[in-house]
Amino acid sequence: MAYEPIWTANPDKLNKFEFVKLEKDGLDVIRTIIEKYAVEGFDSIPADDMDRFKWAGVYQQKPKDGHFMMRVRINTGIMTTAQARALADIARLYGRDLVDVTTRQAIQFHWLTVESLPDIFQRLEDVGLYSYEACGDCPRTIVGSPLAGIDPHELMDTTELVEEINSFFLMNRDFSNLPRKYKISISSNRYNNANAEINDLALTPAVKVIDGEEVIGFHAMVGGGLSAKPHLAQSLDIFIRPEDALKVAVGVTTIFRDNGYREKRHHARLKFLVADWGPDKFKEKLVELVGELPSRGEDKTIGWQAAYFDGVHPQRQEGLNYVGLNVPVGRLNASELVQLADLSDNYGDGKIRTTMSQNIILSGVPNHQVEELLKAPIFQRLTPTPKHFMSRTVSCTGNEFCNLAVVETKQRAKVVAEYLDEHVELDEKVRIHFIGCPNSCGQKHIADIGLQGALIRTPAGMVDAFDIAVGGSLGPGAQLNKALKGRVKGDNVGPVLAQLLLFYKNNRLSPEESFFEYVQRVGVPAFQEKLTEILASEVVAS
Repeated sequence: MAYEPIWTANPDKLNKFEFVKLEKDGLDVIRTIIEKYAVEGFDSIPADDMDRFKWAGVYQQKPKDGHFMMRVRINTGIMTTAQARALADIARLYGRDLVDVTTRQAIQFHWLTVESLPDIFQRLEDVGLYSYEACGDCPRTIVGSPLAGIDPHELMDTTELVEEINSFFLMNRDFSNLPRKYKISISSNRYNNANAEINDLALTPAVKVIDGEEVIGFHAMVGGGLSAKPHLAQSLDIFIRPEDALKVAVGVTTIFRDNGYREKRHHARLKFLVADWGPDKFKEKLVELVGELPSRGEDKTIGWQAAYFDGVHPQRQEGLNYVGLNVPVGRLNASELVQLADLSDNYGDGKIRTTMSQNIILSGVPNHQVEELLKAPIFQRLTPTPKHFMSRTVSCTGNEFCNLAVVETKQRAKVVAEYLDEHVELDEKVRIHFIGCPNSCGQKHIADIGLQGALIRTPAGMVDAFDIAVGGSLGPGAQLNKALKGRVKGDNVGPVLAQLLLFYKNNRLSPEESFFEYVQRVGVPAFQEKLTEILASEVVAS
């Protein structure tokens, strides 16, 4: 029996989209797509159901001419080669050959039509994949360590735990109508490669001595999220045994469902409830639902690798290696995905792993086959040894396909990275993230240098421009970056960033002082002064 909502007692306080969800559950649109709209065509879809397409993992893409974008859930970023080939087939048949890796480890398609969706759903289900609830006001793709099971720096393999929690929430009508989107991160990696602090619920590695025995488990953080008003998640004073993880996830999600704000869409994320309640009250409510939990143990997170793994690295299994590949701005094609699947079958363990840095990992490669693997022609582009700036550049979809973005980002990010690699010699690998709108799908706020698109008026008309922010980091000492004043024309971004990076290079205490550490030491005002100087100089005079 489906859950009966308790928040409808005061209908005058609900935003209008809540009535759309109450009239018809978002999950119901999946069957309607298959049975009705795929037969009757795009023009038969009413506006309310078009909004519900999100629960199928589908959005209209720009310019809303009958084509759709789709996200496919890749739990903790790990797929089989059979799944990869199915995804490649979908891209080749229906998506004009495009395959995007997202910042939440999903695979994203473009150019789909409503007529193609039933066959795509079936192709996904045949290999155990789903686009369902990859979008919408529901628990979305669970992100995690792409190295789960092979990681020398993990306390436990979280693969089965992620599958258990995903299986519970997927298509579960008790949780298909949350106030807004809801994101879960689960990792036992000591370097926070699942970006815990920017998720609604994050489970992070911890240990605690209980009854004289050291138990490996998790700490919990709640209320993280980016968008126009970013919040870092707050820690709860609880320790979670692995067998209690599902119980806690259900409890946190229930609190959000029943207490989250539904009056204004822009104020409906869990982060606003956590900010108002505080972690102590949130823990009290959680304990009321799930029972007593031990207090926090010993936090085992010791740093942040930001989900970058390029190169060859030893696995926890002796004699085996994983190979991290750079996928420039997260974009590849169907043929490349098939080639990676072939290489994984021939040299590895039959798995392909996606990362939150929009890159890919091949795993299970024996020592004696690494050299032969690296000769594959595909690694000329999807290289395990990328140049510094291209290796650390991330981009959202941009206005090529996204109706919310105001500027193009994918090609812009690629061009800027290539410019910096040509003009700036730097041993530090600085993370640069591009976003096309305030929603921050490209996770601008956690970058060393974050760029947010805008438009500015010039004598020649409106042109693309970017706002710059500096000094973001997660892990111990996590901070969101700080915006600088001074909007930069899109064509000038490369030269301006080059000058800012040289400012860092020439004034850091030593080559070991990271960009983040330098920003913390000199302060944002120093960067503001430098940017103001650059914008007044000949660097951007054109």
